Amino acid sequence: MAEQTGADHKMTDPAELSKAMTSIAERSQKVVTDFLTRQASDPKFGSADPLNIGNAFMEMTAKLMSDPAKMVEAHLNLWQDYMTLWQNTARRMMGEAPEPVAKPDVADRRFKDEMWEENEIFDFIKQSYLLSARWMQGVVKDVEGLDDHTAKKVDFYTRQFVDAMAPSNFVMTNPEVLRATVESRGENLLKGLSNLLDDLERGKGNLSIKMTDYDAFKVGENIAVTPGKVVFQNDLIQLLQYTPTTEQVFEKPLLIVPPWINKYYILDLRPKNSFIKWAVDQGHTVFVISWVNPDESLAAKDFGDYMRDGTLAAIDAIEKATGQKQIDAIGYCLGGTLLTCTLAYLTAKKQEDRIASATFFTTMTDFKEPGELGVFIDEEQLAALEDKMALHGYLDGRDMATTFNMMRANDLIWSFVVNNYLLGKDPFPFDLLYWNSDSTRMPAAMHSFYLRKMYQENKLIEAGGIELGGVKIDISTIKTPIYMLSTREDHIAPWQSTYALTQHVAGPVKFVLSASGHIAGVVNPPAANKYCYWTNAKKPKNPEVWIAGATEEAGSWWTDWQKWVEKFAGKQIAARQPGTGKLKAIEDAPGAYVKNRLA
Repeated sequence: MAEQTGADHKMTDPAELSKAMTSIAERSQKVVTDFLTRQASDPKFGSADPLNIGNAFMEMTAKLMSDPAKMVEAHLNLWQDYMTLWQNTARRMMGEAPEPVAKPDVADRRFKDEMWEENEIFDFIKQSYLLSARWMQGVVKDVEGLDDHTAKKVDFYTRQFVDAMAPSNFVMTNPEVLRATVESRGENLLKGLSNLLDDLERGKGNLSIKMTDYDAFKVGENIAVTPGKVVFQNDLIQLLQYTPTTEQVFEKPLLIVPPWINKYYILDLRPKNSFIKWAVDQGHTVFVISWVNPDESLAAKDFGDYMRDGTLAAIDAIEKATGQKQIDAIGYCLGGTLLTCTLAYLTAKKQEDRIASATFFTTMTDFKEPGELGVFIDEEQLAALEDKMALHGYLDGRDMATTFNMMRANDLIWSFVVNNYLLGKDPFPFDLLYWNSDSTRMPAAMHSFYLRKMYQENKLIEAGGIELGGVKIDISTIKTPIYMLSTREDHIAPWQSTYALTQHVAGPVKFVLSASGHIAGVVNPPAANKYCYWTNAKKPKNPEVWIAGATEEAGSWWTDWQKWVEKFAGKQIAARQPGTGKLKAIEDAPGAYVKNRLA
């Protein structure tokens, strides 16, 4: 008898298998019981369709059926493509090499296993899926008569369905999973089931997919480690001041206002890619707001509170700490939206000189074209969200994370379903995904105001459209010099929409477009020598005209920003040590607020 390989003679211990199955059965029963108990008291289940998806698809179907000739044509085209695929598959089996009818995108990692290309059956499954996906998405996009919001919602959720139905997501149609199942005699699926139960238990009955090794990182130990002190705090913020690394620093301190949808340390993940450390090394006295992770006690905090107790409080604290009345400021994403409001507020109060220059990273101010996030903004969904927030006084961070993950479902949902549940592997330690999973809550009053007044009503660009701190603000009065950094592949703040601020303010604006997306395009240190960026001194109304006349620059935009901000940063003075001014050190950076991680 021929010698068997390790994979062939590996046998599963019956006792261990029985023990594992018993444990799985017990855990499954507990998860289901907990889930049903929890849903019985959850108001979101009072509606069978809280996202109002059904009505959108019913409207789309009615429009589709009103033009049967177009539907027949679409079916005929699909049938012809399938006939060609059948013929090509038969030709492949006879040794020919016909051109594929449908090819995956080069960036599509679902079909990276060589068997999708080399094996005729799996190649047929792959192309069949791609044909059907292309057909389905094409049909819903071509439906005439839908309003813009409904059309975008139908397109978005059709893509969610198409992504979910990919053959790579199923055991019997994924060659890599089949191979692993045969080689391990099914142990990958047993381990995958255990991983699934772990995620359900952690989510208390809701699926909370583990994206990385959570034990591999600890804030303040191997991420967010730039040295500094907490020098001020209130209910909403801790203000961090970083230890200088140069003997001389710029006279004007630099305040960074991060978003509170995520935690600030995306700008301080590791020393090699930390924008905060890099800015300190350039000679800036860097202060960063670290937002609290709010609970029900802060339910009434509104957008005005975030300005008063956030940006304005930080500016006052910096003046006490350094004696400087004027700062340079950076706002990232939602933090940039708040910084815009702060600039308009200070202008109305005749205090605009408190901020010498403002830099915006991927910041929305005109929400007319909000990108895919607009799919989640309509009266029905906002009302359901407000009902849900009213129960606890905040929006759970996991709900926000799910929204963002759906926008990149193949990368942030289905790739982990395959890796964790079908292949039975543990996710790879990755600092960016650890940060991504470090969710934050949103106070009910603030979040409702933000979604309604900005996303739904687009009031920020109207003179007096928004009132904060008793002042009706007008962003068209802002004269502060501005550096705008947007990213070309941003799925959260589309660059064509962020560009609109160049047309809404009165002061000088330098608009810069970085390659890559919302995170990678911003966190792009010069030493990495990745990506590129575009500049154009002109500010035409149309962003496509801007990019057509832009010049591509190699490397990181960080150095370009440094040259720009130096013009406003003031003279060189002796370096400032945190805690030596009128504000004493409270604790070491990164502080307690950022370490509050949701269970």
